[in-house]
Amino acid sequence: MPEQSNDYRVVVFGAGGVGKSSLVLRFVKGTFRESYIPTIEDTYRQVISCDKSICTLQITDTTGSHQFPAMQRLSISKGHAFILVYSITSRQSLEELKPIYEQICQIKGDVESIPIMLVGNKSDENQNRELDSKEGEAMAKKWKCAFMETSAKMNHNVKELFQELLNLEKRRTVSLQIDGKKSKQQKRKEKLKGKCVVM
Repeated sequence: MPEQSNDYRVVVFGAGGVGKSSLVLRFVKGTFRESYIPTIEDTYRQVISCDKSICTLQITDTTGSHQFPAMQRLSISKGHAFILVYSITSRQSLEELKPIYEQICQIKGDVESIPIMLVGNKSDENQNRELDSKEGEAMAKKWKCAFMETSAKMNHNVKELFQELLNLEKRRTVSLQIDGKKSKQQKRKEKLKGKCVVM
């Protein structure tokens, strides 16, 4: 099957239970569920604008378990951008991202040109926090990627996360807005560099 060039593929990685599916479902459907249902792999699609035409943002929500290494490698090789999610309530979940990041580097080569967001989810659970935001920032700096704390439950920074990820894409202009209406500030920014925006 020929690859659709107008798809922009984002892959979400992270340990089990950190909130990958919750972030994706909150972004795509605006919903949040309290119960935990482990994912094998799900793909969600959202219409965005890409180089002034309409394309599909394809979000692959991966498994948190390590049982499917071939699927993980395939997701990385097909992905255009990556979201690496840990829970601020679990130091272990940040540790588990290290081999995934290393594999992205291995498969993709130079990752500096690839949009990668390190995301500390569950920012609403401050009382159970094991990781300070400074630790997430330090790791992102080390990995040369962007960093954000989110709460899928409270819908905090969820849309912003996807918007920011698309803004990191320098090879083409990707945007969440497809209505064509842009503020003067946005137009000015776009003149300065290529932009991606979330709807």
